[in-house]
Amino acid sequence: MSELTELTELARQVVDPDTYLRGVPHDALTALRDQAPVLRFPEPAVDSWPAGPGFWAVLRHAEARTVLRTPRVFSSHAGATQIRDPATPADLAYVRRMMLNLDPPEHTRIRGLLTAAFTPRAVARLEERIHQRARRLVRAVSDRGECDFATEVAADLPLSTLADVFGIPESDRWLMYDWSNRVIGYQDHEYAVSAAFDPAGATPMARDALALRPQPDARGRMPDPRTRSGMPDLYAYAHELGEHKRRHPGEDVMSVLMRQVDAEGGRVDVEEFENLFWLFAVAGNETLRNGLPGGMVTLLTHPDALARLRADRDLLPTAVEEMLRWWTPVMHFRRTATQDVELGGVRVRAGEKVVVWFSSANRDERVFADPHTFDPARRPNDHLTFGYGPHFCLGAHLARVQMRALFTAVLDHWAEIEPAGEAVRLRSNFQNGIKHLPIRFTPR
Repeated sequence: MSELTELTELARQVVDPDTYLRGVPHDALTALRDQAPVLRFPEPAVDSWPAGPGFWAVLRHAEARTVLRTPRVFSSHAGATQIRDPATPADLAYVRRMMLNLDPPEHTRIRGLLTAAFTPRAVARLEERIHQRARRLVRAVSDRGECDFATEVAADLPLSTLADVFGIPESDRWLMYDWSNRVIGYQDHEYAVSAAFDPAGATPMARDALALRPQPDARGRMPDPRTRSGMPDLYAYAHELGEHKRRHPGEDVMSVLMRQVDAEGGRVDVEEFENLFWLFAVAGNETLRNGLPGGMVTLLTHPDALARLRADRDLLPTAVEEMLRWWTPVMHFRRTATQDVELGGVRVRAGEKVVVWFSSANRDERVFADPHTFDPARRPNDHLTFGYGPHFCLGAHLARVQMRALFTAVLDHWAEIEPAGEAVRLRSNFQNGIKHLPIRFTPR
């Protein structure tokens, strides 16, 4: 097999969602990263998604930071941030309105309003509730001595936190679970038709939204969740919630956001609120929901590190950062070149896709000493899990708080933690996901 053919096969392995049922292909990523910082990847057909023209994969840390901090050259807005192009110009125009897919100055305006809405008082209130809920979730299963950590513990903490951010009634929070499953799980048939939400006791607003939930077609497939028409229930709920916040503002972050005024005297309108709701309900939920069980998998496969944490709780903040590097929940994001440019020794043409592969950059030997070793005391730890530059994750602080809170509760309440079965991984080349994680433990 020629070297070029071998590299092409490794690249195909990396983009194939079936690969990730077995785990992130770090051996393949290492071999590709050793070859060059930027390589041309194929874009084969996946399920019902047609083949695409291919893209430039950014595999090393330095080049990834260059792309992420230079939106003028590597745009989020031009083609949005998923590898696959939206199916129609109308679909592209729709996704371009989301903050994730905006470039400065439009992105700067919305982000500024959001940052102002996360007041110190609001954040302090959120942090206290996070710690209380983490303890409650762990205690709720402690007497049993075993649980599915992914669904019974890790899934609920980010849902409850997001419910606090939006001022959503607790009874409605599992709607976000189904919505994020459908969006993130478009490559996973179980997630794509998720219906975990129980309408008993839900608000009228939730029941109205539920009536609009799309149904699978004759082949069992749901409509494209990246389109507005593919998520009518989410947008109906977001619209009603946004209107309610206008009329009856509370103390939650989104109520504060609706009262903010930008430099031009403008406010967040209901359509912007709807798109922010989509972003938070999906990205703000799914990333952490996979990061938490990913952290548990990491500790279960590194018992010496778990023992060190039990002996020295001061290691927990650095251990959380190492979990984020080691597991890397979001594996890639796309940009589109706005001009011809040289990157990592290759010539990228205007209009070509440039995809930052975080799960590779976070194992770059040029930045991380012994990168395939999990070190709970690693310093420095310049991982890119939350991105870099103007799109650095707005929820990074709250994500870290939730991870520290949950693993503090785990260490406080459980001893002798071990697997109770095989972890079930999400079929996705985008989210490094865990659907089920059976564990066994001795309650303290």
